[in-house]
Parts: sequence; structure tokens; C-alpha cells
Amino acid sequence: MSKKLTSRAEDYSKWYNELVVKADLAENSAVRGCMVIKPYGYAIWEKMQAELDRMFKETGHQNAYFPLFVPKSLFEAEEKNAEGFAKECAVVTHYRLQNDPENPGKLRVDPEAKLEEELVVRPTSEAIIWNTYRNWIQSYRDLPLLINQWANVVRWEMRTRLFLRTAEFLWQEGHTAHATKQEALEETKLMNNVYATFAENFMAIPVIQGVKTESERFAGAEETYCIEALMQDGKALQAGTSHFLGQNFAKAFDVKFANKEGQQDYVWATSWGVSTRLMGALIMTHSDDQGLVLPPNLAPNQVVIVPIYKNEEQFEAVSEVANNIVSRLRAKGISVKYDNRDTQRPGAKFAQHELQGVPLRIAIGPKDLENKTVELARRDTLTKNIIALEGIEDHIQDLLKEIQESIFKKALEFRDSHITEVETFEEFKSVLETKTGFISAHWDGTNETEDKIKELTKATIRCIPLDQPAEDGVCIYSGKPSKGRVLFAKAY
Repeated sequence: MSKKLTSRAEDYSKWYNELVVKADLAENSAVRGCMVIKPYGYAIWEKMQAELDRMFKETGHQNAYFPLFVPKSLFEAEEKNAEGFAKECAVVTHYRLQNDPENPGKLRVDPEAKLEEELVVRPTSEAIIWNTYRNWIQSYRDLPLLINQWANVVRWEMRTRLFLRTAEFLWQEGHTAHATKQEALEETKLMNNVYATFAENFMAIPVIQGVKTESERFAGAEETYCIEALMQDGKALQAGTSHFLGQNFAKAFDVKFANKEGQQDYVWATSWGVSTRLMGALIMTHSDDQGLVLPPNLAPNQVVIVPIYKNEEQFEAVSEVANNIVSRLRAKGISVKYDNRDTQRPGAKFAQHELQGVPLRIAIGPKDLENKTVELARRDTLTKNIIALEGIEDHIQDLLKEIQESIFKKALEFRDSHITEVETFEEFKSVLETKTGFISAHWDGTNETEDKIKELTKATIRCIPLDQPAEDGVCIYSGKPSKGRVLFAKAY
């Protein structure tokens, strides 16, 4: 941990990869493309999970769990969905191993144990869930059905990167069924708004809500809503999506219900999800060349206390005060750790907690005991102050709130200063290469133009912002009429 990180300016990608490993968040595993999420990284994910789970339940959703394996015949029932994920699927073809007669001590797949039907390891769960819903839904009285599952999924990525793109990752996926199109659309928008609220209020990440273009939609969806965030290197990151599925899955799996008039109709569906990719967003939105910068709401330890002492007598005196502070902070609901390890010097502890993004660090030594003060260091600004022991719990509670707001404000100012309106394709390319960030530009609404811009610049349409006013103009590439601006960016 003592070795310095590569700076963001020198090599942003290398900085990110080093930080994930050195801050003890995750590491590559023996399984190609899969990661081990280490306890500190998982503690952050657990805090995200807990808050999202609370928000889901407040909006009427319940948790359930569905199988990891999906029979191929079910997976291919909704053609667009199957086609969209086909190239990323891991497939189970056999159910048994046996000793290899040609290689003693080794195993091989038993050629006699071939499955009658292949099983797809879920890349997403619409197929297995909608096949199940067929048995759960008969009448309008069974609707709406509001289900969420916390799970792992597998998408066989060829080029992987910790948290951002791995063959296996953790996520939640909501799958809901409704009696009317309007209800399903309202659910889609509601959950996208839940994601936006979570990202901004809890993760301190400013996001833009919008809808995806036809070519960027979820496979099998009629409309995809999203939240888009901007990383410090000027690239966008899709932080969450919410899909209006229409009646596509209901028709594919014959999920009908008797409405209030007694007539049979297909239900209307939504699905929505966020994943451990949010860990990547968290790192790349806030962190600096010294390491992680964690918003207090997400920090496993909001405060860490480091004792400074020369002998056992001093250690005992400092510990008495430190433990008193721990009790007072915990009484306020603040998570705090007393780092009394005797295997590390104070400087090494400071470096570790700075690298791991602990929002506030308290140092206490013999002189502090005499003066009834402590040294308080802020991770977000790297500033230090001497504060009185009296009323420290109230001071820290207020300061944590201030830090949360300050981190969000800094990210928001960066994001807003990196949204650039352009009128020509030359201007578009110039901003993309020099300033980066989101580019607000007119687009003629065709897939052809969208594909050509992507081919020439590697920039994609991130979304059509929900708050984007109607504005007649001319497409930056084709010169054809445009009904409004969209946001382009290079993206992760």
C-alpha cells in the first residue's frame, strides 16, 4: 500500500486498475474474466444493496429468487431478447465428470452425460421469470406483480475489467407485471427515478435521466430509460436502466389475465437493474491520485481513529478517550473504527485509510489529551483541523453531511462544465478529442446516422434527456431536419 498510484493524468486506465487492487476492493480470480470482490469492496456493495433494497420495498416491491439456469427453449422464446444475448451466453451441455482413462488422476466430461436440452447460464432472467409468471397470474386481482431478485449473472465478455465489465457480476433485476400499458410505463419511469435518486443522494453521483435510441435499447424492450453519469476522464457510464417491455414477453410465454370485464388479455411488463458496475462509477467519479474518495453514506467506516503513543501507559490513556469517542459516535449512528493495531505505525495507517477513502480520520496523542482536543483530517479536501473533544459527535455528524454534499457538488460542477452544445460535425469531433464529456447535438433520428457517427468517432448516443426541450434544428452529420438534441459521448 505504500507504493504510490499512477496519476490519473499519466494513465487514467492504469490508475483505475491499480486503485481497485491496492484499495482492497477486488482482484482477478483463477477463473478467466471473473473477479473476487474482497471484504472492503463487498462492504461498500452491501451498503449500496441495503439502501436500494429499502427503496424498492418502499415502492411496493418484494424479493424472490429464480434459477441460475434457463432451458434453451425458454431462452429463445422471446426472439429479440435471445438474439441480443446469444453471443454472450455460457451454456451447460453435460451434467457429470468422470476419471479420464487416458490421463490418470485427471477428469474429463462424461460423454454419456449429455443433457437432453442445453441450459443457458442466465445473462438476464426474463425468460425463466416470465415462464414462472404464467402460473402466478390468472386475474387482474393478481396484478400488479412487483418482484425483484438479487443475483449473479454471466455474460461471456472477451475483454474484461474489474467491476466495469466482467464475465460474472452481481446485480438486482426487477421484473413486474401490470394490467395496463399506462401502469407499466409509470413503473418504468418510477424505477428509473429511484435509480437517479439513489445515485445522487446516496452515491453523490450526478446523473442525467433519459431514454435510449432504438439501437441502444435493451433487447426485447419497447423503450429503455436510463441514468447516465460522467467519469473524470470525460467518458460516460450507463449507471442503470429501466425497460418498458410492452406485451412482448407476455405473448412469448402466453401470460394472460382476466380483466375486470372478464376478458382475456396479455399483461404488460417492465424490467430494471443496476449492478456492481456502480462500484466502477463510484471510483471514477470521486477518487483522486491519493486513492478512493468515498461519500460518507457509502463508506464502511465513516470515521477512523488512529492513536499516537510512545509507550503502553500513553496507549492506555489514548485508548480510553478513543473508546469514549467511538461510543459517542455510534450512539449517533456513525460507523467508526478504532485502529489500534500494533503492527503498523501511524503513518502507514494514515496512508491506508487515505487510500481506502475513509471520509474522516481522527488522530489522538498525549498532547491532545492535555488540551482535550483531537486532529481531524478530511479525505475529500485533504485538510486537517484541531477540534475540541467536547461536542465532537455533533461536529462530526454535521461534517459528514457537509462532506456528502460537497462531494456531490464537485462532481456536478465537473459534469455540467463538460456538457457542450455543438452545431457542426467538425466542432463535434474537436470537442470529443480535446474537451471530451457529453456533447449535445442535433440528430436526424435515423439508425444510419447514429451508426456512421459511432463508426467514425467511437461516440454513441448516450440518451435523449427527459428534460431536453423540443428544438428544431439540423443534424450535425447528415444535414437533415432534427426535432431535438441528444447527448453523445464516448463510454465505458
